[in-house]
Amino acid sequence: MTTSTSSETIVLRPTRGWTALNLGDLWRYRELIFFLTWRDVKVRYKQTVLGMAWAIIRPLVSMVVYALIFGQLANLDSEGVPYTIFTYVALLPWQLFSKAMSDTGRSMVSNRNMITKIYFPRLVIPISTVLSGLVDFFIAFLILIGMMVYYKIQLTPAIWYLPLFLLLTLITALGVGLWFSALNVLYRDIGYMLPFLTEMWKYLTPVAYSAGYITGTWKLIYALNPMAGVVQGFRWALLGVELDPSAPTTMGISVAVALVVFVTGLFYFRRMERTFADMV
Repeated sequence: MTTSTSSETIVLRPTRGWTALNLGDLWRYRELIFFLTWRDVKVRYKQTVLGMAWAIIRPLVSMVVYALIFGQLANLDSEGVPYTIFTYVALLPWQLFSKAMSDTGRSMVSNRNMITKIYFPRLVIPISTVLSGLVDFFIAFLILIGMMVYYKIQLTPAIWYLPLFLLLTLITALGVGLWFSALNVLYRDIGYMLPFLTEMWKYLTPVAYSAGYITGTWKLIYALNPMAGVVQGFRWALLGVELDPSAPTTMGISVAVALVVFVTGLFYFRRMERTFADMV
């Protein structure tokens, strides 16, 4: 939606074509992004006994289950580090991604009252939904620091790359979420498909197992999953897990796929934005 002013009159016109992203509107509505982000955080834990402790409980419980099944029973390789922290480091970006993707995919339908009543850049909703997950991420990250102290794991020089892998997680989640949020307005089947897709995606990401099990040409195919690169990057930056010689290539593929998904999702979302109020 574009705006033009004449004296005291504000005229709203629908965007046309695929190139009218109007990203400058996001800066003008930055306070709304902050408000909706904080609203999502408060609503998430409203009327809960444990409150934000759930941000810690979820990855910890998953870590324990994985440690018992895959670490003890299956005895999977953890690349020289304790399996518990090996899994926990992978769960941090994964849970940020999976929750952001699921919530963003439903965000337009969940906020139908706002969409049908007032004007604002619709991109504000999925962006604020993704950003709200960072609160849980940083709370859970505090537990990781404690685990690293307990296991006497020192920070690696690669720790400075961690913000880049976190950014890649957010870009991937937002890109996929933009596609699903727009499609969910047209086809409500998307809302039912998201939990199944999230679960399948989890098995295709080396959360409970080492990426070293993937060999040969399968590595290039595996790299098409951006979250595979993110998980490997987190383990490398935080735990010092060695990357194989093909890592720069596979990581480049993961980054390229994430950017393509994000850019195409952005254009598709803006293309469909004009119909949201009518169809939601």
